[in-house]
Amino acid sequence: MKLMFPLAETTDGITVRVAVNYLEEQSSPDHNRWFWAYHIRIENHRDGPVQLLTRHWQITDGMGVTSTVEGAGVVGEQPVIKPGSAHDYVSGCPLPTPEGSMQGHYMMAHEGEGSIMAAIPLFRLEAPASAR
Repeated sequence: MKLMFPLAETTDGITVRVAVNYLEEQSSPDHNRWFWAYHIRIENHRDGPVQLLTRHWQITDGMGVTSTVEGAGVVGEQPVIKPGSAHDYVSGCPLPTPEGSMQGHYMMAHEGEGSIMAAIPLFRLEAPASAR
């Protein structure tokens, strides 16, 4: 089965694709906890390798409360992505509301050219009506 990435954004030859899924088994609406998994694919369409150094996320819940998450790499890695290759990872996000959104950027190092701020497209986190 081929994974579909409905959202994508390209910055300076780096494409970030996102697919998101609501996880009913990890959510507890009775306790104001909804949980999503998101799958990210970072593609390198440049001539040389790039390395993912840091991540910056803005996570907004359904009440408009925004939190910022920053740190080195993704899921404990700072991958080097060769030209024509991609790096995939899966992570998760809990919210106290049945809807919200995420967006952000990765800081990538490109040898000889400094850094690239690769945009992560805005994506919605929406629980199905049955989980509200």
